[in-house]
Amino acid sequence: MSASRRSGATDELGPEGPEPEREGPAGSDLLAALLDGMDAALCAFDADGVVTHWNREAERVLGWTAEEAVGRSGFAGWAVRSADAEEVEARLMSAMDAPGRQVNEFALLTKDGRRVLVRTQSAAVRGPDGKPAGVYCAFSEVHAQIDLERSIALSEALLEDAGWGVVLVDADLRPAVVNAYAARALGAGRTSVLGRPLGELLTQGVEELESALTHVLAEGAPPAPAELWVTVRTPEGERRRCWRNGFVRLSSPLAEEPVPLGVGWLFQDVTDTRQGEQEASLLRFRAQQLHRAARAAAECENPAEAATVHLDFALAGFADHALIDRVAEGGADTGRVRLVRIAETPSGAPGPSRLDGRAGLPVLYADGHPALQCVERAGSVRAGAGSLKGEAAREWALARQWPRDTVHALCTVLRSRGRTLGAVTFLRTSNRTAFERADAMYAEDVAAHIATALDLAALLPQEG
Repeated sequence: MSASRRSGATDELGPEGPEPEREGPAGSDLLAALLDGMDAALCAFDADGVVTHWNREAERVLGWTAEEAVGRSGFAGWAVRSADAEEVEARLMSAMDAPGRQVNEFALLTKDGRRVLVRTQSAAVRGPDGKPAGVYCAFSEVHAQIDLERSIALSEALLEDAGWGVVLVDADLRPAVVNAYAARALGAGRTSVLGRPLGELLTQGVEELESALTHVLAEGAPPAPAELWVTVRTPEGERRRCWRNGFVRLSSPLAEEPVPLGVGWLFQDVTDTRQGEQEASLLRFRAQQLHRAARAAAECENPAEAATVHLDFALAGFADHALIDRVAEGGADTGRVRLVRIAETPSGAPGPSRLDGRAGLPVLYADGHPALQCVERAGSVRAGAGSLKGEAAREWALARQWPRDTVHALCTVLRSRGRTLGAVTFLRTSNRTAFERADAMYAEDVAAHIATALDLAALLPQEG
């Protein structure tokens, strides 16, 4: 129930017209019904700050009935804390002298003593003479509005300023919204990736990513972030990246039953960190291998066998095959270098390296062979089959006197006491990547140990 004050104005139909019989509620009751039917909490004050109207939504929000509210002077002592009453009343009644609507936020008290943060819109009520006669005030709880505004602000911040990628993926696993970070990571513009299948953006890792998104749509977010290695297709070429990913399932808040809207996919590029960790781990492993090889080689009676021990330890996680060639006697001092095979790993079967028994015959290396080049330059030389595939790649390997499955090679010179002794060649098959600069540095460390063993073997008297 609400209260209102009715003016004494009457309607006239003409000098001879009878006054019609009135039907329906009186004017004050009609106004009360209109106010009570509105979704917003409404109240009104006269020029002295006395409450004149109080609708049912105001009752619901604050708990005070119309009978308890109408006729009170302001909110002091009942709907607002005493310490705040003067400020609240001043802000509400200031609408009498201000044009348009005034928007304020402050805390009111419910009937049971709880504080409720409300947002008010107040404006002056004009009398028949056009002068301010009071104030009406519409108010509502603002926690829902604030939550909405915070959600919007968070969304805008994530999509504009976040230091990680944010992609909203629809139920068809296609990007619907992409922030600037994600667009850069995907190598495309923010609008150009929208609606495209992920397979058009990634060349590797797309299956794992789509599987994760499908799982989130069906089961919900995983308990912890997941790292995925992907290859991104960009105008500049393919890039191998490591992303740390988090996922959240998006459901419609308007449906009674959860209706999936898609997946919020957040990711951060951690490639540099992971590569640094891998390189550090690889360096530790290789240092351990060199240490183990030195200890095992120290137990060999034949220094030449010690050279093969170093070769075997070096192969672990580094290459698939290896060869040791020494310079034929007088070969380093002539115009043409000739190399003689002295040790190699078995081709096509696992097993330790073995000393070769080719009766000192030179290997038939063609001019420009990587092993010959590394001896002539006294440095490392890398070679690869490049884009050759299948039979062409096998012919490339066989032409260089290497096992037919070789696609990558690294030849490193063997030197001891200022002399060139030969070359060690490490070979990789297609299931490994090409040799890099860090690999050449490791190969040079291994070659130094092998060269020392070979030099010592040459100094010892030969048996038989």
